[in-house]
Amino acid sequence: MTASGPWGLDEVAQWLGECRFPIRLACTAADGFPRVVSVWFLYKEGSFFSVSHRNSSLVKLLAASPRVGFEVSPNEPPYHGVRGQGMATLISEGAGDVLNQVIDRYLGETNSSLAQWLLSRVDDEVIIKVEPQRFFSWDYRNRMESPTQE
Repeated sequence: MTASGPWGLDEVAQWLGECRFPIRLACTAADGFPRVVSVWFLYKEGSFFSVSHRNSSLVKLLAASPRVGFEVSPNEPPYHGVRGQGMATLISEGAGDVLNQVIDRYLGETNSSLAQWLLSRVDDEVIIKVEPQRFFSWDYRNRMESPTQE
């Protein structure tokens, strides 16, 4: 695994563990055009973990071609984040545990209607594990700061 840009691998891992932005996964469809799908994720032990319904378009695309591009970043300035490439693996066992962790990370609790709906489908979910091969970071926060007025 390699990293280029202003952040080293340790900084990338720390930021990915703390941020609450979704990961945008890019995969290639049968027509040769890329598809980009945003999903919630966990970053642990050097890999991204997400869940998706076993019949989703994303799962079907990854089953056919496991190479992915990814990006994790805010939509608003100041711009910073991580992008890269990796390989995706689909895992049938343990999706409930990952789903609960992802819900806790992004929603903070499982009592909301969205969390309940996601949990109601847990038997049909699969884990998407993305093992990054390259990271590219960027950080324009200092450059984009507003000057302070005295």
